[in-house]
Amino acid sequence: MKITHLAAFLSLGVLTACSILPKAESPSIYTLPASPGARPAGGNPVSWSLRVATPNASRTLDSTRIAVVPEANTLSVYAGARWSDNVTHLLRDRLADAFRDSGRIAALSTDDSELQADFELGGTLRSFQTEYVAGKPEVTIRFDATLADTRQHHILASRTFEVRQPVDGKEVPAVVAAFGQASDSLARQVVTWTFERNPTVPPEGGR
Repeated sequence: MKITHLAAFLSLGVLTACSILPKAESPSIYTLPASPGARPAGGNPVSWSLRVATPNASRTLDSTRIAVVPEANTLSVYAGARWSDNVTHLLRDRLADAFRDSGRIAALSTDDSELQADFELGGTLRSFQTEYVAGKPEVTIRFDATLADTRQHHILASRTFEVRQPVDGKEVPAVVAAFGQASDSLARQVVTWTFERNPTVPPEGGR
């Protein structure tokens, strides 16, 4: 009987200890929404192929956490919320979707496939966060884009794009919606700029 009582006491102790352990976080996972009617302006099809590369980014920025800057020089994240993928992949895929939606490039790929292409769009993601300006949140995306000739191994053009989108509220769903709008706006600008650079593929003898 004594052994039985001791075993019961030990079991109760284990259950009590387990009950006071912190519960694992179950964050809400958000995809990057796309705005209806976000298709870039059309134009004539091009003969060259394009690879959209994953942008470079700092380790603090390139994660699934939804970043927020509540005050100057302070980087934080929204508790209980995550992106469905790292932000660099989200932006790459949004850019690729914008080029695909333009209907002008038949030979389009991303660096996931490692396919050969005439040109590559890449760059560095400097900001992908919510910032508070005069007490009001706004989404900021800053992207240093580069367009490179993969055959000649040189940069054809580069440009910094920055989009700021006010957030309609302070809750996470409103923040996510603003990220979607800002990403669509930036993607349209990048697509237009890329076609304006008008890269051309030289004839076989000129390579």
